[in-house]
Amino acid sequence: MDRYIVISSDCHAGLPGERYRDYLDPQYRETFDHAYPLQVEKIKAAEKAFLIQEINDQWREGIEQQLTGAWDHAERIRMLDGDGIAGEIIFPDGITEMNTPPFGAGLSLPTKDIVPELQWAGARAHNRWLAELCAQDPARHFGVAAIPLLWDVEEAVREVRSIHASGLRGAMIPNMTGPFPHYHHRRYDPFWEACESLGVVVCFHSGAAPSEEFFGPGWPTAHDPDYVGAMGIYVSEVLWWTYRPLTFLIWGGVFERYPKLKASFTETGCGWMLPPYIRLLDHNYHDVQFSAKLGNFMGHLSISPSEYFRRNVAIGQSCMPRSDAEMRHEIGLKQLMWGSDYPHPEGSWPKTRAHLQSTFSGLPDADIAAMLGDNAIAFYGFDRAALAPIAARIGPARTDFNMQ
Repeated sequence: MDRYIVISSDCHAGLPGERYRDYLDPQYRETFDHAYPLQVEKIKAAEKAFLIQEINDQWREGIEQQLTGAWDHAERIRMLDGDGIAGEIIFPDGITEMNTPPFGAGLSLPTKDIVPELQWAGARAHNRWLAELCAQDPARHFGVAAIPLLWDVEEAVREVRSIHASGLRGAMIPNMTGPFPHYHHRRYDPFWEACESLGVVVCFHSGAAPSEEFFGPGWPTAHDPDYVGAMGIYVSEVLWWTYRPLTFLIWGGVFERYPKLKASFTETGCGWMLPPYIRLLDHNYHDVQFSAKLGNFMGHLSISPSEYFRRNVAIGQSCMPRSDAEMRHEIGLKQLMWGSDYPHPEGSWPKTRAHLQSTFSGLPDADIAAMLGDNAIAFYGFDRAALAPIAARIGPARTDFNMQ
């Protein structure tokens, strides 16, 4: 085929907030009516703290209709076609389109100031709607459900079975565990077992970080200006918090006990951290003379950390920069999956085709194909035969990536 199959490893979708009411279990709707105005107030406060309003408004000007693709399927398909994207991984949305799931069931899945029962209700509401969205074109959409795992592992297992039955194939869990045991604890084994047996990918997405350490107590409704450089600290550390669970999954033997379990880490960046990080893990595994006095802390692992990484993990690299594409072999070519981050202003849409050429032009054809789509097909289980005719119609031409 003379066109690439492109899969965005990082897209977002969510209903306008008030419309989640219809997807909630009936017993939570009255609570939603009281809580939703407070949620809107908090989201607006977060928007002011996080975004420069003038820049955001300027970016949105003239593309308001296209941005409704965050929840409108017909508009979403037009967006995908225009970007040359045959398939996508869909995570919950948030501040940009004011469409985060209710009761704290959004990207970060926080535990502070959260009512567990309500967060579960909000997650189920989002998962029901997302399953409906994906069912309109299941070949193109891979839906990632929100799973507030930390509160109740048995409930999480029930929900992962439910979302799998509804057609969703990914389960997003929190990056930060707060007061709960981290993911090396055996309490989570039933969840890993369910995901492995069903072929559900465990997904981590950037966003969560200890923000009150950066911005001060009460953030985002309060922001203490004496916390100098808070945003710089956040953007420098948030990606590290996204990768942190990988340490626990590897050293905790999760991939050893569940060798077919898959875990993805999305919108994290790669070149700045992954190569030295994986080298560090391998150093601690192989160079035992430096840590012999600590005992045999790697005996429960049958392969090295880098081998678990290559076998069980993939990286959703949103708007991959040229520098990371050039480091693809050092990072792990088979792990890298490009993403557009639609509908966020930091993403590549609506200039995706130019972005792709800037990142990938002149690289070997097989490597481009791997990062643009082949890796995602293999890792997430897309049907290549179903995507091929779509790519033949809308995909970027291979000849567009030949440097003159």
